[in-house]
Amino acid sequence: MNSTTTVIDDARFQQFLGQAVTDMGAAMNGVLVVIGAELGLWKALAGAGPLTSAEIAERTGVLERYVREWASAQAASGYLEYEPGGKTFTLPAEHALVFADEDSPVYLLGGYHIVSSAFKDRKRITERFRKGEGFGWHEHDPELFGGTEQFFRPGYRAHLVAEWIPALEGVEAKLTAGAKVADVGCGHGASTMILAEAYPASTFHGFDYHGASIKHAGRIAESIPNAHFDVAGAKEFAGGPYDLVCFFDCLHDMGDPVGAMAHVREMLDEDGTVMLVEPYAGGSLAENLNPVGRIYYAASTLICTPSSLDQEVGLGLGAQAGEDRLAEVARAAGFTRFRRATETPFNLILEARP
Repeated sequence: MNSTTTVIDDARFQQFLGQAVTDMGAAMNGVLVVIGAELGLWKALAGAGPLTSAEIAERTGVLERYVREWASAQAASGYLEYEPGGKTFTLPAEHALVFADEDSPVYLLGGYHIVSSAFKDRKRITERFRKGEGFGWHEHDPELFGGTEQFFRPGYRAHLVAEWIPALEGVEAKLTAGAKVADVGCGHGASTMILAEAYPASTFHGFDYHGASIKHAGRIAESIPNAHFDVAGAKEFAGGPYDLVCFFDCLHDMGDPVGAMAHVREMLDEDGTVMLVEPYAGGSLAENLNPVGRIYYAASTLICTPSSLDQEVGLGLGAQAGEDRLAEVARAAGFTRFRRATETPFNLILEARP
């Protein structure tokens, strides 16, 4: 009888155990981050300086005993600073940008709602893994839809008009003069509305196959006359020719991205442009083994890849497809020019032209 003995590296074991415990605390505290936003606790702390749990409770109308425990968890997480002498909690200005300021480009509460929705969908997604089946976007808990809008909107608001559009060849001038734009896979329409308000001479059409999202977008955009929303898939939308077609963080979710881009090619003006906004990724797994890649691979496993596998073709690009793979998709669809126009730590902004 053969036997093997595994030698445990104690230092490595202790380091990994520490990481696992830290991650468990982060997962548990993520629920409290969302609760804090819903109860107004983060905003009550923002700019207020040191506050006792009683003072936070008075400002928010929440039972002090709950506030005390919540604030203690945030202090243990490093999200609040605690001063033992006065038993006070402080939200640093830098942390307030992340949790309390909805206009901040780094406001992350939407991401926590996405995480929350994933936990709600866990059992059903696990079963699809087991059966080898997809899980459509429309099947997710509705918290995902609002969380996605809330998560992406700050970055779009900070970068889309100021940096991304100017990085495209000749597009800003067209939008200023008056152009026709399609926003494919628009979801709740945050990107569509940001562009429409920035370029009033142009007309913007948001398309998504998810009827509930289009209904929400239409309701929000009632006061924006040059933004319109219709239910249509990426291979079905009409109304061309368009001067600009946009895909915001969604092409990799599609079952047939080549077919979608081929349809866009037919809908595009001869001198038109496609803007792909995709999660930042290097060309290999080794390049993406970092905190941002960790989030994107997890989201891809739970949301993006199952969504693609639920559709025809089911290519399953994944959220970390990267520039080279996306260029292959564009070329297969008939585009001859493809380049990286600009980037952020979280996004690749890619330009495709006929």
